[in-house]
Amino acid sequence: MRIRLQALCLALLVALAAPLGAQQEARDPTLEPAGDGAVAEAGAAVADTIGLEAITAEADAAAATAERRDRLTTEEGLPDYAAWQATVERAQEAIENDRASDSAMEELRRQIVQWREVFEDATGVNAARIRTLQAQIDALGPLPESGEEPANIAARRAELNERMAALREPVIEAEEAFLLADGIIREIDSLLRDRQSERFFERGPSPLNPTSWKAGVDAVHRMFGPVWTEIQAAWAVETQANQIRRHLPETLFFLAMGLLLMVRGRRLMVRVALRVQGEDPTPARWILAFLVSLGQVLVPTFGIGLLVQAAYTTQLVGLHTDAALSSVASMGFAFYVATWLGANIFPKRGAGARFLILTPAQCAQGRWFASALGLTFGFYSLIVGMIQFQDIPAASKSGIAFPLIVFAAVLLLRVAQLMVVHARNVGAEGENMTVFNNPSYLFGRATMGLAAAGPVLAALGYYNAAVSIIFPTIASLALIGFIALIQRLFREAFALATGDKDRVQNALGPVIVNIFIILLSLPVFALTWGARWSDITELWKKFQDGYAFGGVKISPTELILFFVVFAIGYTVTRLVQSALRTTVLPRTKMDVGGQHAVVSAVGYVGLALSAVVAVTSAGIDLSAFALVAGALSVGIGFGLQTIVSNFVSGLILLAERPISEGDWIEVNGQMGYVRDISVRATRIETFDKTDVIVPNADLVSGVVTNWTRGNLTGRLILPVGVAYGSDTKRVEKVLLEIANAHPMVIANPAPSVLFRNFGADALEFEIRCFLRDVNWKLSVQSDMNHEIARRFAEEGFEIPFAQRDVWLRNPETLPGAARPAAPAGGQGGGQGVSAQPYPPTMQPSDVLRETPDLSKSVDESEPDAGSGEESS
Repeated sequence: MRIRLQALCLALLVALAAPLGAQQEARDPTLEPAGDGAVAEAGAAVADTIGLEAITAEADAAAATAERRDRLTTEEGLPDYAAWQATVERAQEAIENDRASDSAMEELRRQIVQWREVFEDATGVNAARIRTLQAQIDALGPLPESGEEPANIAARRAELNERMAALREPVIEAEEAFLLADGIIREIDSLLRDRQSERFFERGPSPLNPTSWKAGVDAVHRMFGPVWTEIQAAWAVETQANQIRRHLPETLFFLAMGLLLMVRGRRLMVRVALRVQGEDPTPARWILAFLVSLGQVLVPTFGIGLLVQAAYTTQLVGLHTDAALSSVASMGFAFYVATWLGANIFPKRGAGARFLILTPAQCAQGRWFASALGLTFGFYSLIVGMIQFQDIPAASKSGIAFPLIVFAAVLLLRVAQLMVVHARNVGAEGENMTVFNNPSYLFGRATMGLAAAGPVLAALGYYNAAVSIIFPTIASLALIGFIALIQRLFREAFALATGDKDRVQNALGPVIVNIFIILLSLPVFALTWGARWSDITELWKKFQDGYAFGGVKISPTELILFFVVFAIGYTVTRLVQSALRTTVLPRTKMDVGGQHAVVSAVGYVGLALSAVVAVTSAGIDLSAFALVAGALSVGIGFGLQTIVSNFVSGLILLAERPISEGDWIEVNGQMGYVRDISVRATRIETFDKTDVIVPNADLVSGVVTNWTRGNLTGRLILPVGVAYGSDTKRVEKVLLEIANAHPMVIANPAPSVLFRNFGADALEFEIRCFLRDVNWKLSVQSDMNHEIARRFAEEGFEIPFAQRDVWLRNPETLPGAARPAAPAGGQGGGQGVSAQPYPPTMQPSDVLRETPDLSKSVDESEPDAGSGEESS
């Protein structure tokens, strides 16, 4: 025990044990000798946890595993089935009688688990030789359905089957023993769970009964009385008194140093941490302050260790005193850990370091509640540590623990209220606050419910159920606080590494770390709330063995191997694509579109090969998915045919390359440049800088105009109108000079000017020429229009426009008839409106036939001769 107490100080370096170190002593509030009938109550209060003694026991068991497994096998390395049969009989007798203690059943289970591991290893005996023999048998082919096979083949087949049976014999025997061991383990687990459930719902005397009060006082005297008796008995021995006097300086030194570290050490560490942190800490200052704050637990707990060491140097420590010292150390550990958590979750100053949105007064309350909960948990662990040496009746235990349960419940309610206040502050003063949109609100409400249930159950006599609810709740809150601190530590470290504190809020890295931390904490929560360590190890083993899905067994090892191989293949594929894109293909005569098609094809082939190699390497049998593949084929034939059609069309586009990236195409009324050709669709960037996603099936089955396929040469047709009476030959010569003068117009084929038509208002000409780069079509058209306007002005050519005379019937009846009439339009002028009546020679019917509707605007002009395309 003395060694364990010294190890307690070193165990503080494992921070995850903070909320559980004290609870290990609280593991079983009714831990008593099994022979006195206390087995029925053992372990009902708080579930198994990973305290120091449990860790030590697991380490000792692991150290002895190799030696014990050697005793379970023969010299040939096969299982010792005689010893196994004896263990089976002993286990079956223990299960049938149901009289062994929980510790005895756990030890028996541990032995059977070791046997199961031996049998599991034995199932792989002769595996290589069995595979070879099976391949030989398969090479002989199946047995003929009718007739007899040749005698030599039949003899060879019989010989191979006989050898196969001999090799399979130890494997079959090991498989049968493995299944038996696995079944016994499940029976023991079921038995222990049933016992735990019975203890949880066991009802005893109510602590409200006055007789329980006297029994509780007597129990306290019985627990601590032997300690005083041991000290008096040791002091009465003369040799012990001489030992005390001889070691007095050493005792005083340990005592003084321990008190100094407990009283002054923690206060000093608190001041240093606050000074380092500051009001609005940076990531570096927060991390440094957090590391310094660990001294608030390490320093005073080390002082407790020195006080315990001072007690041991007096040579007055007996069995009961040793248990009391161990419990006191656990109690101090729980108190200082809870105080440290409270100081970090509810800091004194520094709004930037707060986890909860609370006022300074509420934070002060939170720190006090946290320390009080730690002290209550410590007192409970002290009681549990002392009960193990006494046969305490149920009424006495209920009378002792009931005040602690009530006090702890009140503290939990107050902490839960602070959590709810924080949730409401986060949720805009509590508007639309539910348990689903804020974890703090959920935890707060759940804590309130558990805290209210604990004292009620204890008052009704369900002592085991009460302590199994209240104290795990305290440990869970401590664990949640510790997880929050660890997550904050990684978040600040990420901010320190990136140098951008604001980026942390939207970064993915801290989120992944938080999820990983939560997953690691799940087993600890399970242990806190009643799970046994063997339950966790059994689940982990099943997880490692894998799970069957449709006849295919997939294990984590296979999944990891699959992802590793696929990641390697993916990386190699991307490297090859990068080399082709930047080094190899640019040195060839292949155009840009062809280069992109080759790179994309290499990517698809590489990813497919990576997936196939990964599946093969992981040993995943895809034959079991044949039915699923058939159903998928039916689905493809009906519901996914459009997707498959687009996929196949994408492959056709990449193979035939009717269009390439950078081409100017027109499809379905959309015109623009091809920016990306994927498997499903093609992305076109229009001249308005908007993206149009066109399914590949439309490009393959529809009509596509490619303006730049093969070369950039394109024709420009520019219509021009001149007034009647102009010299047509002179107009043709001027337009031809304009076309030849533009630098984008090529000489072969030469540009031409055509006199196309006698229009209603003009003589219609067209300039037809080919451009070096059709992408400059609109720019060239604009340049030519400017030049045409300038040259026509110099040559005196008029550009006509439409002109109409409008006659009004009865203009005097129209509003504003007294206003002067607008001037009549003429050639070269605007459209006019005449206020005079129609001429005498014109009949009203003619006016009705030729007079336009005045409710509509009269605007007839030349149609836009240019195209609607734009060029970048």
